[in-house]
Parts: sequence; C-alpha cells; structure tokens
Amino acid sequence: MSALEPRDADVTVPVVDTTAPPTEGVLGRTYRALSIGIVSVVLLIAFEATAVGTAMPVAARELHGIPLYAFAFSAYFTTSLFAMVLSGQWADRSGPLAPLASGIGAFGVGLLLSGTASSMWMFILGRAVQGIGGGLVIVALYVVISRAYPERIRPSIMAAFSAAWIVPSVVGPLASGTVTEHLGWRWVFVGIPVLILMPLGLALPAIRRMAAGPADTAAEAEPFDRRRIRLALGISLGAGLLQYAGQDLRWLSLLPAAVGAALLVPAVRGLLPRGTMRAARGLPAVILLRGVAAGSFIAAESFVPLMLVTQRGMSPTMAGLSLAVGGLTWALGSYVLARPRLEPHRQPLMVGGMVLVALAIATAPTVLIESVPVWTVAAAWGVGCFGMGMVIASTSVLLLKLSAPKEAGANSAALQISDGLANVLLLAGGGAAFAALGGGAVGASVHGPAGSATTGSHPAAFAAVFLPMAAVALVGAWVASRVRAR
Repeated sequence: MSALEPRDADVTVPVVDTTAPPTEGVLGRTYRALSIGIVSVVLLIAFEATAVGTAMPVAARELHGIPLYAFAFSAYFTTSLFAMVLSGQWADRSGPLAPLASGIGAFGVGLLLSGTASSMWMFILGRAVQGIGGGLVIVALYVVISRAYPERIRPSIMAAFSAAWIVPSVVGPLASGTVTEHLGWRWVFVGIPVLILMPLGLALPAIRRMAAGPADTAAEAEPFDRRRIRLALGISLGAGLLQYAGQDLRWLSLLPAAVGAALLVPAVRGLLPRGTMRAARGLPAVILLRGVAAGSFIAAESFVPLMLVTQRGMSPTMAGLSLAVGGLTWALGSYVLARPRLEPHRQPLMVGGMVLVALAIATAPTVLIESVPVWTVAAAWGVGCFGMGMVIASTSVLLLKLSAPKEAGANSAALQISDGLANVLLLAGGGAAFAALGGGAVGASVHGPAGSATTGSHPAAFAAVFLPMAAVALVGAWVASRVRAR
C-alpha cells in the first residue's frame, strides 16, 4: 500500500478549490471524479453489509455458532473502534489517502478469512479483520469530505452516501440469498473482494489530487498521540471482554466483565468530548446521538433475518429482501434534510426521525404472532430507515460544521467511536438476553439450504432484543433535541 502514499514533492495543500464556481455541485467538473470515487467506496461497504446480513443465519447454523450470532456482528464493531482512532490520527498527520487504501485492503482480507472459516470463532476473526478495515475507511472518508468539499455542498455528498445504499439494499439480499441457497454462503464472502478493485481505481487518484497530505503542509508533522492509541486499544479490548461475558452466561463471566468495564470507562472518557455521556448541547450531543441511533437500530436489525428464517420459515433470500425497502427510504430521509430550506428545521426533524426509529423497532417483533403478516417487518423497517436517514446524515453534517479543519479527523473518529461502541454494547446486551431466554436453540430449527424453519420457536428471546432497543431509540429523541447549542 505504500506505493499509493503521496511523495513529499507531490503533496498539495488539502483545502477546497477556491476556483470552483460557487454554484458547482458534487457532480460538477471540480468534484465529479472525487464524488464518484468515494461514493463507490460506500457502495462496496453497503453491498457487503446487506449481502453478509442475508447469509449470516445460514453461516452461523452450518458453523454451529447460533449462540455466538451477535458476536459475529459485534466483532466487526469492536476492532473498528481501535481502527477509527488510529485512522483519525493517521489522516490528520499525513492525509486520508494511506488509511483509506490500507482499510480497503484489510476489508478484503477479512472477507476471505470469514469465507474460508472452518469454525465460528475463525469466522468471527475474519469479521474482526473486516472491522479494522471498515474503521480505517470510514474516518478517512470524513476527513476527505472535510478537506475537499465546501460546507454548502457537504449535505449533498452525505445524501449521496445514503443513496449509495439503494442498489445494494435491493440487489444485495437477492444476490446473496440466491448464492447462499444454490452455491453456499461461503461464496458470498469470497466473491465480494473482487469489488474492491473499482473503489481503488476510482477513489484513490482523486483523493491524492484533492485531499492528500497533512492539513498544514508548512508545519512539522505531529507524532501519533500514544495516549489516545492506548485508550483506543483499551476501548476495543474492554468492549470485546464485555461482549464475551454477555455471551458466556456463567458466574465466571463476571471476571472478564469487570476487566472489560475497567478498561472501557476511562477509555470512553478520554476519547469522547467532555459532556458526551450527559448529552451536553452541541457537539457532545451530536456524538452521543450517533451512538444511540446507530446502536439501537443495528442491534435490532441484526436479528431481523434470523427471526424471519427461524420463526416464520422464510428463506434467507426473502428474509433479506424484507429489509430491502429500507435502503430506498434511508436515502429519501437523507435527501429530505439535504434541502437548504429545511436547515432551520433540522433539529425537530431529527427528533421526529428518532421517534420513527423507535416505532419501527417496536413493531418488528409483532411478526412473532402467527396472525401478523410477515410484510409488516418490511413496512416498519421502511419507516425506521426513513428516520435513520434524517438522523445519521444530519449528525455527519453537524459534526463537520462544528469542527475546525485540523480537528476533523479526531472529531470524526469520536463520532464513529460512539457509533461502533454503542453497536458493540447494545449487541452484547441484546445477545445476552437472547441467549438467556433460549435463543441459542433456534439453530435446531433451520433445515436445508433454504433455511426453512419447522421447530424451535423462541419468541420471547427475540422480543427481549427488540423492545429494549425501541426504548433506547426513544431516549435518542431526547438527545436529538440537544444537538444545537443555545
């Protein structure tokens, strides 16, 4: 990857091109190549997320890992926490090009590890490597946006990120389900790395030209902050130990839980802005809202395909497609708040968005009742994704608006840490409740490549995941009311 790093003589000042026409948009001549390149990176991540989510129930069953089902998702977020902090410092120090290229490479390696795994723990290791890649990539992308785009068009590029999920949300579950049923789930993982070539070819040359190098090329590069690196390692180890304790429900698990908490608490205090945990107005509330929104929604969404496959007898393809409409409505929600005339109303619309998320999560487990049609999940998730589109895109816009250019990497890392940490902790809590109420036994109900379900109904285990997450989303509505300073 070192060949892709800019040489000193080639580094340009990473500021917005002041010669660009003032009305030029993200697809104007100045920004077209960069916009297409970085959106293609998001497209790859989106396709992986939708495809892997569809194949996961079958993969967990064949690897005898249903009790570790939540761990397969949270391992990604656990390692990404460390990678986010590293990426933020790396990008602020020498530009976003190197962490982005390294992250895409690690992402592909992790997919290959999971696709060739012979046990559930090997599968989880691959997901952890993917998390390192994802953490490096997402923070680097935020730094690119901060440096290359003027504030007036940042909402548009954020909306484009959400729009990049539309095609994967529709095609991903169908393609992944078809491959899983006819060729096997492994091909879903080993086939995706081929798509890495397109983002590499499109994004990296444009980033090298418009956003490479340190923020201030005249200043001496600052060394890595070793304290923050240690805190980042502590937050990843702590989150991993808490997740392990939540999955291994024994008295002996109290020891790793205590060690995890001891590592996690000081790390969170050191890596997130002061006032984040109490939702102080302004930037702290924005960062906390990102975690509350993403954590509650992703923790619930991770269990939707498993619930539909094991409790309602749906195939992996149909279970994945039940969430496909969410990609469309998520993009629509982002598009709505990208309109300049709605900027004065951003905060109340974010509050309303979190209410929609809470209603969607609370509605999803109603399909555990046989008389409720399964399409209820698709309808509810479409509504919830519309709310998420408004909230997530807005937290990104507000973060960059409240950050000085030299702080964009660190603050973007804090935003993503809040996102990833909430995912880990809420998945750990949901996974523990799921296992405690007999959820691990649902693996016996998945038969054949189509994943039809005939036995092993455990509705209480699924309800114990969804209902608490709906309550967390409601808390997010209050946090959203505090994202603007007085």
